[in-house]
Amino acid sequence: MHIVCLDLEGVLVPEIWIAVAEKTGIEKLRLTTREVPDYHKLMQGRIDILKANNLSLKDIQDVIATVAPLEGAKAFLEELRSKTQVVILSDTFEEFASPLMKQLGWPTIFCNSLKVDENDMITGIVMRQEDGKRKAIEALRGLGFKTFASGDSYNDLAMIKIADSGCLFRAPENILKEFPELPLVTEYSSFLKVINNFLEK
Repeated sequence: MHIVCLDLEGVLVPEIWIAVAEKTGIEKLRLTTREVPDYHKLMQGRIDILKANNLSLKDIQDVIATVAPLEGAKAFLEELRSKTQVVILSDTFEEFASPLMKQLGWPTIFCNSLKVDENDMITGIVMRQEDGKRKAIEALRGLGFKTFASGDSYNDLAMIKIADSGCLFRAPENILKEFPELPLVTEYSSFLKVINNFLEK
């Protein structure tokens, strides 16, 4: 039995933090896992910026409410889910993901959660599991699934490398230069072809 595991931001929806940066004008919030490999360092930097600018969880959620899936993403996901099981493996947070999952037809997502104080300020993160994407692939393989993984950032590389098959999707130049051995697709039509080839094996 086959299963496809996809990253969320950059693959199905725009980068949430870039949307927040554009809304607030805070350029440092544009940094993502495409540029910063250390996720904990990245998130602590974001939390510090939010605190310094008095931005609450609701402020972030208000921005997320304006974000729509990438063009073609919903149709791609619907076609994919008609062919095989799909799980989204993301380092985003439950508090962010819900409105996006609604727009995508409520696919299954494994993600993390936030620590929020009495003033609705984000104070920290609760990782579902460290290195959760890689460990999810390992667990699914242990359950007898043939796995396919895809994403666009540093935090997706481990799951792509250990899956039975996988590829990068619209990854930035710095990752492509560092990992030229990983296949790349940039359009949903070619993405479906690659996954169909995997499903036929």
